[in-house]
Amino acid sequence: MTTYREAGVDIDAGDELVKRIKKPVRSTFTPNVLADIGLFGSLYRASFPGIRRPVLVSSVDGVGTKLKIAHLMNKHDTVGQDLVNHCVNDILVCGAKPLYFLDYFATGKLVPDIAEQVILGFVKACKENNCALVGGETAEMPGMYALGEYDIAGMIVGVVEEKKILTGSNVKKGDILIGLPSTGLHTNGYSLARRVLLPTFDVSTYIPELQTTLGEALLAIHRSYLKVLYPLLQSVKGRYIHALAHITGGGIIGNTLRVVPQGLTCAIDWNAWERPALFNLIQHIGNVPEDDMRRTMNLGIGIVLIVDRFHVDTILHALKRRKEHPYVIGEIVKRS
Repeated sequence: MTTYREAGVDIDAGDELVKRIKKPVRSTFTPNVLADIGLFGSLYRASFPGIRRPVLVSSVDGVGTKLKIAHLMNKHDTVGQDLVNHCVNDILVCGAKPLYFLDYFATGKLVPDIAEQVILGFVKACKENNCALVGGETAEMPGMYALGEYDIAGMIVGVVEEKKILTGSNVKKGDILIGLPSTGLHTNGYSLARRVLLPTFDVSTYIPELQTTLGEALLAIHRSYLKVLYPLLQSVKGRYIHALAHITGGGIIGNTLRVVPQGLTCAIDWNAWERPALFNLIQHIGNVPEDDMRRTMNLGIGIVLIVDRFHVDTILHALKRRKEHPYVIGEIVKRS
């Protein structure tokens, strides 16, 4: 006789995890959440006071091989925050604020202590972004993952007033590019970073130019730009922002061009900001070509605002009032 547990799936461990996370997950609920976790589906009241023509915006993503660093560090309380913040930024650049988030956690053998840390990361970031964690899925799949490893994915839904949707259609020649700092690699470029750095350094190695260990630098949380940018988009000044670009895989140019009309392109001043030491370390140790660095990583710029050139100072002042450190990094020009 062979049981499901002997085949590698421990239902009791799953029940234990649900018991642990129920209370923290409930703490993210807003009045619009109509069902507790555990049902077959999540219920959310579609009521949006103050929005006349609501448009739902959704996105799904993961955090890639940054999870390998979490595994090496045995530190799992940050990658959940990475995932939520990444998804929040992806809908923010459409002009939307988040409503609710769902997660997927998959592993070969469920270890409740590890899964709990990851999910508490979801909870923390959801609360910081005023977003409800309404449900998720935990999958135990023996043989699919190396011992102790896991994968996560997340889906977010937000809302935007139809007339305030940002698509890039208003972007024009002469618009100015403003960059806001990233907190590190965010969630892209880890396959290159690991290949270059890990044969030379251990994740516990203290690196003076980083002022921390390599592992801590690589696990720096992907920041959310919601609290800085959403109030600005809702203000009168928001009309001067013609588009936003979340700088992920593809780099500054690749992602900014996603919201630039045909016939135009970006002229970037690559010397307009000081590149953080982690990127310089990756490039130096791995002898990585500059073009590859620019296409792979954010290089210290996590989000780009495309702004009407006649109102750049207004937007810069507004950002600085919010304790930001914006950089003017280029402009929109005709494609030659």
